[in-house]
Amino acid sequence: MATSNLARTLPRPGGRSARVQEAVHRATRELAAEHGREAITVPMIAARAGVTPSTIYRRWGDLAELLADVSVERMRPEGEPADTGSLRGDLLAWAEQYNEEMSSQPGRGMLRDVLSAQSPDDRPSCRCASYVAMQIGVLLERAQARGEAAPAVEQLMDALVAPLLFRLLFTPAPATTDEIAGWIDASLAHAAQPA
Repeated sequence: MATSNLARTLPRPGGRSARVQEAVHRATRELAAEHGREAITVPMIAARAGVTPSTIYRRWGDLAELLADVSVERMRPEGEPADTGSLRGDLLAWAEQYNEEMSSQPGRGMLRDVLSAQSPDDRPSCRCASYVAMQIGVLLERAQARGEAAPAVEQLMDALVAPLLFRLLFTPAPATTDEIAGWIDASLAHAAQPA
């Protein structure tokens, strides 16, 4: 799957750039934990990270972009999603975990940070979507290897991820397990229909 392979190879900066990014990200996470996201400033982060504020402004543009970048890195999957033995089970396990993590206060904060960024290129929201698409791509590749009918990544992004995020961002309560299962079942039924 092209989307899956592309997302798995998203570059990370190397050398000095990587050290600066790690120091600034670590300082941002620490200060946000100590003082809250609303109280931190670029000069505070720069002082903690051992860089100049101009380094942060040059690389990230503003505080909102930096917060979004830190949030996206925290959303980067650390491993492959669980393998339950069936596509339905895999999707349900993945979606329930994602829903639980993103409905927490830190999860909702990360989503808000990502969506508030205004970067015209390499937008954090695009990288976040790439990570989600990569995880779904892994599940679909497994299903295809087992001989299961599988929808396209884009179909699951529209039919499963979009309503999950809508519920997380715009309604008081996240999606229920029954709602998630319904979205998955509808996607799988559509994939099983003859072309």
